[in-house]
Amino acid sequence: MAFYYFWQYRRRHATVRMSTLAAFEGGSSIRGRLRILLPILRMLAFGALVVAIARPQMTNTEEKVEAEGVDIFMVMDVSSSMLAKDFPPDRLEASKEVAAEFVDKRKYDRIGLSVFAGEAFTQSPITTDHKVIKEMLAGLRCGILEDGTAIGLGLATAVNRLKDSKSKSKVVILLTDGVNNSGDYVKPMTAAEIASELGIKVYTIGIGSSGDAYAPVRRRGDGRYMFGFVKVEIDEKLLMQIADMTGGQYFRATNKAVLEGIYNYIDQLEKTKIEVTTIKRYDEIFYPWAGLAILLLLLEFILRYSLFRGLP
Repeated sequence: MAFYYFWQYRRRHATVRMSTLAAFEGGSSIRGRLRILLPILRMLAFGALVVAIARPQMTNTEEKVEAEGVDIFMVMDVSSSMLAKDFPPDRLEASKEVAAEFVDKRKYDRIGLSVFAGEAFTQSPITTDHKVIKEMLAGLRCGILEDGTAIGLGLATAVNRLKDSKSKSKVVILLTDGVNNSGDYVKPMTAAEIASELGIKVYTIGIGSSGDAYAPVRRRGDGRYMFGFVKVEIDEKLLMQIADMTGGQYFRATNKAVLEGIYNYIDQLEKTKIEVTTIKRYDEIFYPWAGLAILLLLLEFILRYSLFRGLP
């Protein structure tokens, strides 16, 4: 439009040839200089009309989810043996990464986290705030509890948190790399029996490669661990019994890829039927653009035939 306006300018205005323009030097007025506003106003009005005709809309989407979510409690071993290097960089870090990915997939579920070594405690009760769970996972480290492997205590802690849950589906995912050797006042099978009575399904995961692994053998006075090759020992029979008694399954993870596959499999087993109702509302927003175009055209019309009126 700008190109067309200036191309047609000479055709619209007559040319008067004069021998000299000396009499008009310095005679340009503000009114004459501002006359360029007229085509600019018309171009802006045209642009606003184009936007208005395109009919822009604002879409508001509401999603209503109707679901009976699954309450999931993750129980993780943080004993010193979880620092073994058969999973890069170690078993604990690999377990944390895979568990965080699992949390991301469980959009509508409540998830809790507890940890155990020679004793156990709850890191987080069941919550829908998955960001908090992932932050808790990221902060897990070995040495925060008395060393040892109290599988019964770890499971009992999770069961105690789930016993009052109203959810129809309650699940515990228990991950360990050793043999129960602590917390004798809560036997693993006793905790499993209670879980079974409460309708809590327990999936157990034994993590560790086969043979020997480079793992902590003792701890120095300054808190640092000394490493050496030790035999990988996992009480698979006990973990199988716990899973069988509660209606879950036992899995053995010998590397990180297998561990990821296990969590993916559990994710598929514990799917929840979700009914989603999507409502879309469209708000028309072309009215301001149409109003702006009319206003600019009106202003251009008034100025053309008043302040900037010229001879025909």
